[in-house]
Amino acid sequence: MGFKCGIVGLPNVGKSTLFNAITQSSIPAENFPFCTIEPNVGVVEVPDSRLNALQEIVNAKKVIPTTLNLVDIAGLVKGASKGEGLGNSFLSNIREMNALAHVVRCFEDDNITHVDGEINSTRDAEVINLELIFADLETLYKRKDRIEKKLRSGDKELASEFRLIENCLKTLESGDFINIANFSSKEDIKIIKSFQLLTAKPIFFIANISEADSTQENLIALKEYAKKMNQEVIEVQIKLEEEIASLDEQDKKDFLELEGIEEPALNKIIKKGYEILGLDTFFTAGPNELRAWTLKRGSLAPQAAGRIHTDFERGFIKAEVISFEDYISFGGEAGSKENGKLRLEGKEYIFKDGDIAHFKFNV
Repeated sequence: MGFKCGIVGLPNVGKSTLFNAITQSSIPAENFPFCTIEPNVGVVEVPDSRLNALQEIVNAKKVIPTTLNLVDIAGLVKGASKGEGLGNSFLSNIREMNALAHVVRCFEDDNITHVDGEINSTRDAEVINLELIFADLETLYKRKDRIEKKLRSGDKELASEFRLIENCLKTLESGDFINIANFSSKEDIKIIKSFQLLTAKPIFFIANISEADSTQENLIALKEYAKKMNQEVIEVQIKLEEEIASLDEQDKKDFLELEGIEEPALNKIIKKGYEILGLDTFFTAGPNELRAWTLKRGSLAPQAAGRIHTDFERGFIKAEVISFEDYISFGGEAGSKENGKLRLEGKEYIFKDGDIAHFKFNV
């Protein structure tokens, strides 16, 4: 579906190591700033235990999970909005992302270089966030100037856009990000999205921690800062996760059981990226293939059908839908149908996360 979650942060905080662990790649992850120049892109499977439960019933020849695109973006430094470091390229790459995972180093290690010479999680997080704010301020100031000229010439159609620009400028100038959820009008949301603001993108923090005591102070500080910014924090020992990811499946399972870990932290990151993008999953199930499909939350039935093939959307007639819970409870499609749990839904049906569907179409 092309949804991209970008991994961002200062240089040398563990972004490329994290990317390697999640995507099973081997891109350079060296102990010096700007090791990553061009963004690296990887496609990762979205962990979903529901596929396992469905497969026990369906026993399909092939099981295909849904995926998410992860992008490792070059490190940002203070002044990037003015072109410092790889600033202009960095910001351009971020603009293409649908969501951001912001990696912040929270551990002390004299053997690993820090771009500012010392660890300070709050300062490091603020550097990135402020550069995003500065870049958006510049974007909006330029746009405001252009619109003011047109308004003076009598073009009243731009009044709504001008109002929204002033609202956004006020928010950014106070040091806050733009939260699209605060706008109720569909037209306002459409206009704000057209601004392509970096601070309007969904974002969460990844705290790169270690077992050392030095981690705690920086981790607590980062969580406090994240709370103020209405952003979440996921704690990850990135180096350990890279080692776990390199194990074969049996060794990985044994290690996790030994340590009492339910799942690798990397799975939590992938799931959070999927969640923060506002994505849901629906399934198609048959003897040949059991498959998970990505769908933007709130999509209608024809749009869901179009994820499989454009002909399905163009010629959509109806969808046969069973909820995941009913499918499992009644042992599959036949049992669900016998118990009245198979529903026929039309064009106005809003797909729900976990729906199992068959589509009827005619072209």
